[in-house]
Amino acid sequence: MRHRHTEGETGSVTINLTPLIDMVFILLIFFMVTSSFVKETGVEVDRPSAATALRQEQAAILIAVTSSGEIWIDKRRIDPRAVRANVERLRAENPEGAVVIQADRQAPTGVVIQVLDQARLAGAASVSIAASEVPGR
Repeated sequence: MRHRHTEGETGSVTINLTPLIDMVFILLIFFMVTSSFVKETGVEVDRPSAATALRQEQAAILIAVTSSGEIWIDKRRIDPRAVRANVERLRAENPEGAVVIQADRQAPTGVVIQVLDQARLAGAASVSIAASEVPGR
């Protein structure tokens, strides 16, 4: 038997897109919740290596000190006098986070110590200086 088209029938088929849109939103929410964001200081430093270097997993506040003595936090160059205020602000956002100072191998020692002192004055309980692990360890 053949099916004959009458003048009232149209040949178009409609697809309901609502379940597809719902699935896309669910996937979007899933990937947003499960993703981890990496914080960066904004500059690349050549860290010294140390045999006792340990991985710091809960580093929430990263401070970089370049070889020329510049201080970077959250991809912004800051004045040494503003380190304490910036660390206090970042600690208010994440009170449990540790402070890690990424000092370049050629960074002036006085600037690194000043940053370390300012981080301690800001109330950070855990302040450490980053180093690379010795190769082959």
